[in-house]
Amino acid sequence: MKIDPKQSQPEATAPQPLLVQWWQQWRENITILILALGLAVFIRTFVAEPRYIPSESMLPTLEIGDRLIVEKLSYYTHLPQRGDIVVFAPPPQLQEQGYLEEQAFIKRVIGLPGDKIEVKNGRVYIDGAPATERYIAEAPNYAMSPTIVPPDQLFVMGDNRNNSNDSHVWGFLPKTNVIGHACFRFWPIDRFGGVS
Repeated sequence: MKIDPKQSQPEATAPQPLLVQWWQQWRENITILILALGLAVFIRTFVAEPRYIPSESMLPTLEIGDRLIVEKLSYYTHLPQRGDIVVFAPPPQLQEQGYLEEQAFIKRVIGLPGDKIEVKNGRVYIDGAPATERYIAEAPNYAMSPTIVPPDQLFVMGDNRNNSNDSHVWGFLPKTNVIGHACFRFWPIDRFGGVS
């Protein structure tokens, strides 16, 4: 029996047109780009995001131009604690003054629901006891009558007490407005590290 040499050799596949090869490469790149963008949006929305400090209200803790990482995960499991530095969307009373919902503020949590907050004689008092505040720029030069923090609200203040648009001016912050907790400064390099 004779073997036909044409049948014993596999047929060579025709090369793909250049346009098909180009499209396959670009399709891979586009898929990777879409996945990366989706992951970035997910992380920024639910995990952490960078923020920039535009004002002096948190001096000396935070300076103008500081860049921070604001983490969001911890507040899914527990509520903000006294002393936390929180980033938040302006509450309704600030939006009525012209601030946009996208304009984030950053302040320190001073009062929790049920706390009685008062400012007198250059000190902040919580439930009648003077607060220990090693982080402030200077003692407050104003007074504020005793006020009870309502349920689901926070009382927040800037560390630069005499140059801060905070709860002593506009009232309480709804917990639902809290975006996250400022936890880490990544710029400038010489101040790189945790934010306390």
